[in-house]
Amino acid sequence: MPWTLPSRRSLLTGTAGAVGVALLSGCSEPEPEARTGPSAEASLERRIREAAVRDSRALLERYDATLAAHPSLGGRLAPLRAAVAAHAAALAPEAAGAPGAAGASEASGAGAPKAGAPEAGESSGGPAGSARPAPSGAPGAAGAPRAVVPPKPADAVSALADAERSLAENRTVALAEAPGELARLLASVAACGAVHHHLLTTPGATA
Repeated sequence: MPWTLPSRRSLLTGTAGAVGVALLSGCSEPEPEARTGPSAEASLERRIREAAVRDSRALLERYDATLAAHPSLGGRLAPLRAAVAAHAAALAPEAAGAPGAAGASEASGAGAPKAGAPEAGESSGGPAGSARPAPSGAPGAAGAPRAVVPPKPADAVSALADAERSLAENRTVALAEAPGELARLLASVAACGAVHHHLLTTPGATA
């Protein structure tokens, strides 16, 4: 059979089909490797860190409100409050990869702060004396109302203990999906929170 030129209609049909395949290929989802590569892991780590920092700052504000309502608890709560401030600094995304960042969360079993950690009454990451604890019920740093502090010191300490335990449990769950070094850091901070809970619920215990 002699060879003949293809008709104009067949050429147009073939071209349209090729363009359609190209468009579909260009709009297809990226390969699984692209969604689970280094950039995806870095994004996941940042999200986990940001959430952990928010939790630490919320706990820090609870300590500040309690200290403002019950100054007599300063000797007992100040070391724990300083350790929580150190946790917030170590968990910050900016601290990722910084030498010694992980160690900042590893306060001693008594929850004692590391050198340079903010003292009670200081704002996290701010200069000494830059921010004093606001009265109970005053707006927090983000404009959200502070936690209501029970009027009795013993009840206020118990509320802090509950907050420490809840946060430690949440961090234990979160570390399951955290990558590498961040998982170790979360485990350390969660363990420290469990120690804080023990100190706050044990009569006569001191940090």
